[in-house]
Amino acid sequence: MDHDVELRFQKVKKELEKTFGEGIDVESILFLIGVNELGVGYKDFSKSEKTDLLHIAICTLLEPYGYYKFERRDEENWPHFELLTELPPLADREQKHLIKESIIDYFKQNGYF
Repeated sequence: MDHDVELRFQKVKKELEKTFGEGIDVESILFLIGVNELGVGYKDFSKSEKTDLLHIAICTLLEPYGYYKFERRDEENWPHFELLTELPPLADREQKHLIKESIIDYFKQNGYF
C-alpha cells in the first residue's frame, strides 16, 4: 500500500476519533459517510439500513472514479446510484488502498479537514 495514502488516512482517522472515539475503523468511517450522505443524522438503523448506508458510502466514494453515478433520491430521501462501470478485480491490498484514498478525498473535498 502507498505509504503516503496510509499516513493521510491515519490523519483522517485521528480527526474522526476526536469526535467519535478511539478505535474507529474503515467500516465505521463508511457508516459515517453513509449517514452523512443520507442527511438525517444519527438514529437507530436496522441491520438492512446499515448495509444500505455502507452501499451509499461506497457508491459516493467511487462516483468520482467513474464507477457510479448519482441517480435520484427516493420518497424517503435515500440516495440511489447507477453502476456505470464494473470494478476491475482487485487484490485485497488494492481494494483497501482505493477505499482509503477515496475516504481521504471525500473528507478533503467536503472541507471537513
